Parts: sequence; structure tokens; C-alpha cells
Amino acid sequence: MKTLIIYATKHDATAKLANQIAGQIEFSFVHNLKQGTTPSIDEYDCVIIGSPVYAGTIHKEVKAFIEQNAKTLCEKKLGLFLSGMDASGEEKYFDDNFSTDILQAATAKSVLGGIFDPQKAGFFERLIMKIATKQSGYTSTIDDNKIRLFAECIKS
Repeated sequence: MKTLIIYATKHDATAKLANQIAGQIEFSFVHNLKQGTTPSIDEYDCVIIGSPVYAGTIHKEVKAFIEQNAKTLCEKKLGLFLSGMDASGEEKYFDDNFSTDILQAATAKSVLGGIFDPQKAGFFERLIMKIATKQSGYTSTIDDNKIRLFAECIKS
């Protein structure tokens, strides 16, 4: 099964997750939507889409990609993953950001964790993180077990 893992990222956590998934799925190709021309999804049996979640909203490039390719995506094996520090609103994140057709087509969907790196964050991001979580240092909530389960679901 030839798999395209396509994502956008703001501070590289989504890129890290995309590469970890790729490491568990043979014949996978990883592409950052911010790096120019997007490969044709027609060439792939499976498409996995990843996005960070900020204030409950997915990345604008991911949203545009899905809107432009919705019909074809619904005909493929499809996986959706999100990166974010709080997985407690997982169902709401998916419901608020993806159409019913895309959600029904998805074989796997999960919030796989996130990374807060104060060196990559702006002033307001650091302030919000400190207020919301009482943390100001590097924090990772990436869940290797959830990544493994997500990849297994895609492969089955």
C-alpha cells in the first residue's frame, strides 16, 4: 500500500508525528504542505493528513487541501491526526474541523500529542501556556503508543 502523509506545521511537532508514523508504515512518503507543489493523491492508496490544533482550529493549509480534494480523499483509505497539547477535546476538534464525509471516510483519527518549546514560541504563546498549564519549559505530550495504534489501524 502506497501511503502519502501530508501535513502542515507551525513549530514542527506535526512534522515529528508525521515522520514517526512514516517509520511504521512501509512505502510511505511524507510531504509538508508549506513546501511547494503537493504530490498528486491519485498515485496513493492511502492518504494520512496531519495538522496542529491552535485554539481549536486546524492549520489553514490543511483545511484548504481537504476542501480541494474532498471527493478523492473519500475514495481513499484515509487517516487524520492532530497535534496538540490537550487531547481531552479530541472528538470536538474533529467534529469542528472536518466535514461529516471526511470523518466517515477516515479509518483512523486521533490526537497524538504535542510539543511546547518556549524557544520556538512567541511571547503570547508562552504567556498562554504559562497561564493555561502552569508550565513554561519544554513539554512533550507525544504518545508513542497512540502513534503505534494509529499506524496499526491504517495498516489493517
